[in-house]
Amino acid sequence: MKLVLALAAMLAALLVPALPAHADTVSVFAPGTAWNDTSGNALQIHGLGILKVGGTWYAYGENKAGETSSNTSFQSVPCYSSSDLQHWTLQGNALSVQSSGDLGPNRIVERPKVVYDSSTGEYVMWMHIDSSNYSEARAGVAESTTPCGPYTYLGASQPLGFQSRDIGLFQDTDGTAYLLTEDRANGLRIDKLASNYLSVVSAGSSNGGSVALFADYEAPALVKANGRYYVLASHLTGWSTNDDVYASSTSLSNGWTSFQDFAPGGTHTYNTQVANIIQVQGSSGTAYIYAGDRWTTSNLGTSPLIWLPLTLVGTVANVGWQNSWSLDVTTGAPAAQSSNPTSGSNYTLTNGKSSYLMDVNGASTANGGTIIQWPSTGGSNQKWTLKHVSGTADVFTLTSVNSGLCLDVPNQSTTEGVQLDQWTCSGGANQEWALDPVGSYATSGDSVYQLTSLVSGFTAEDESNSTSQGSPIDQWPSNGGSNQQWTLKAS
Repeated sequence: MKLVLALAAMLAALLVPALPAHADTVSVFAPGTAWNDTSGNALQIHGLGILKVGGTWYAYGENKAGETSSNTSFQSVPCYSSSDLQHWTLQGNALSVQSSGDLGPNRIVERPKVVYDSSTGEYVMWMHIDSSNYSEARAGVAESTTPCGPYTYLGASQPLGFQSRDIGLFQDTDGTAYLLTEDRANGLRIDKLASNYLSVVSAGSSNGGSVALFADYEAPALVKANGRYYVLASHLTGWSTNDDVYASSTSLSNGWTSFQDFAPGGTHTYNTQVANIIQVQGSSGTAYIYAGDRWTTSNLGTSPLIWLPLTLVGTVANVGWQNSWSLDVTTGAPAAQSSNPTSGSNYTLTNGKSSYLMDVNGASTANGGTIIQWPSTGGSNQKWTLKHVSGTADVFTLTSVNSGLCLDVPNQSTTEGVQLDQWTCSGGANQEWALDPVGSYATSGDSVYQLTSLVSGFTAEDESNSTSQGSPIDQWPSNGGSNQQWTLKAS
């Protein structure tokens, strides 16, 4: 009998696969802190390319170890694997430096991005190829039969005859792939790839054959969510960061909204530049991660990798700072973090310009009661109950303690300058607000926030920088002004 039981136990062990290391489904990210691979070395996935194959994520990047902003010669494109997006194991080099040619010494190879062609079984990598003085401005392509390669380099060109610097790569739900490329002479382009993803093809006579042409932005990334496309990009400021922007549309070729900040103005996108957007499809929904580079020009290999929750609702894209945040990669659910206000608690909101409180005019309890600023009275019409919106990292509703009505953008307006009001809580995006830190956001204890409407992408502000009591609180594009900053205090 003992022999039978032993054999049964051995058979059971063979039938049940061993769990991989770090099998927990909840991953924790600490933006701005050192991030090492499983061997203890700094992750070299700058200019991130990322792809999921089965249950494994593969990350590609620029190996900047030992480099400075004045010496960025190509070393390699390493490939890492992970089952949880938090713990990464180096698998080897997808591309290595060669003795000569595009991948030779003193060459520029940046922003490697990979897609999979299911019809050919090939993994296709695109990257920016250039000389050390950035005079060539070309896009290179390579392919492999495995995610980490090594890849076979096929050459580089200027797509459709136009310059190509910073690139992005996007594969649509129908399998069509697109190259995003910064053409300094004309603007940011979306170009269609051939069916095998190895070359660019003309999409028509407009825009020089490109699918779309924008103003001149760089560091592009594109994602599709709920039938809408969102493109994120950076202004051109070299290694210095800036307030990155986004636009959205239901079509790649037309109907794009105007570009606006997706993080609070003046934070320079929390001192980062767009690298990529990570889409995490889970059993309960899909989460999106903004992946940014924060360049340390004196030692590029140690540049922090900044991954933050990306909220995509309607026409709006929003990123707020988190000192630490978690994501269940199985369910696709981010969680509100301890650095955010406490859900269900009451707060006053003090304007950074006027030092007055956000107030329901006349202590109204009626739908449509307007929102103004007013000196502190201790009244319940100056107190707001903040409730976290499930499935988001930093989105809240604000309910007036006096009236029980929600802070609201009237009629779901997307027009700047519209005064805010209160209305019966409906769960609409016009009553949902991303609380984005704008103070010393890289430290604990943040209490200064920008309130970003998820219907318009605009922020709640003291109209016209007024220091007068009774001045309206309206919505306006983010600009970094103190009249758009609110200090939260538990009441």
